[in-house]
Amino acid sequence: MPPADDTTYEIRTATPEDTGLVEALDGSFTTATIFHVETAENGFTLRETAVDPPLTKVFPDDEDDEGSGGEGDQANQGTESSRGVRADEETFLAVAPDGSLAGFVSVAYARWNRRLTIEDIEVAPDHRGRGVGRALMSQAEEFARERGAGHIWLEVTNINAPAIHAYHRMGFALCGLDTSLYESTASAGEYALYLSKPCRGANRD
Repeated sequence: MPPADDTTYEIRTATPEDTGLVEALDGSFTTATIFHVETAENGFTLRETAVDPPLTKVFPDDEDDEGSGGEGDQANQGTESSRGVRADEETFLAVAPDGSLAGFVSVAYARWNRRLTIEDIEVAPDHRGRGVGRALMSQAEEFARERGAGHIWLEVTNINAPAIHAYHRMGFALCGLDTSLYESTASAGEYALYLSKPCRGANRD
C-alpha cells in the first residue's frame, strides 16, 4: 500500500550496510512524453512530443554508469575529475517510517571547478510525487554549500520528461548535450542532456 500523503521521511547518510537496498531500488519510469532532440550545425533544440502508448524505461544492471534521468536519475561520471583530483562523495537515503528505502541520491564534489555532480537520484515508484526527490535534492544542495560548490550539475536522458520537468522546477537549466554518450549501449538512440544550477549561499572558506 502506498504511504499516506503526510508521510515523514528520514533523510540520513548511507552506510556500507545499505548497499544492497540502494542497488535493489526500482529506478524505472513511465512517461507519456519525451523530449525530441533536433540537432543543427551550430546548435540544437528540444521539442516535447507525446508517445502512445506511454514509454516505460527499465535500466539494465550493466548500465550503472549510464545516465538514466530524473527520480531514477543516473549521472555517474566516475570518482575522479578530469584534472585527476579525487572527488568528495556521499550518498543520502530517504527512509520511510516502516524502514523501507524510499529513495537515495549519490553526489560527488570536485574541488578543481567547484562542481557538485548528482551522480544518481532514484525514488521508489510507491513514493513518487510525495516530495522525496525534492528532499533528497535539498540534502545534496546542503552538502554542496558546505563544500563551497559554485554549481550543481547532472545528466539525464532526453526520454525522461518527468525528471526533466522536475529538475526545471528545482531551478536547473539546460547547459549541454551529448548525442553519442549512449551509443553501443541498450539506450542507443537516446541523447544525454546536461543541466546545472547555481549553488547559492555556499561556504567559500
